[in-house]
Amino acid sequence: QVQLVESGGGLVQHGGSLRLSCAASGSIFSINVMEWYRQAPGKQRESVATITDGGGTNYADSVKGRFTISRDNAKNTVYLQMNSLKPEDTAVYYCRAEVFPTARRISYQYWGQGTQVTVSS
Repeated sequence: QVQLVESGGGLVQHGGSLRLSCAASGSIFSINVMEWYRQAPGKQRESVATITDGGGTNYADSVKGRFTISRDNAKNTVYLQMNSLKPEDTAVYYCRAEVFPTARRISYQYWGQGTQVTVSS
């Protein structure tokens, strides 16, 4: 019913930039919190950045000053602008959204399939 699709990942040299997008589609009434996670090989998935429906943001200490999360509510899309990338940022990046589906009175958590970000040393 609801799908999240990430895009924008790829291979970039250290110090470079990438812009990730996550578009939600389906029977959506509204979207509350949207969030970016990442998971590197052999490590647990960690939260990178979050944004509320009111535009409030929160970042992991490791990405503060380098990453910027934003959203376009009209397009049901969240973005992650990643600058000054480091090899430590290499991971699969996942989008998560708390969604109120149409005709349902409670929110539900949805995850995208992930997009690979690789930063060369």
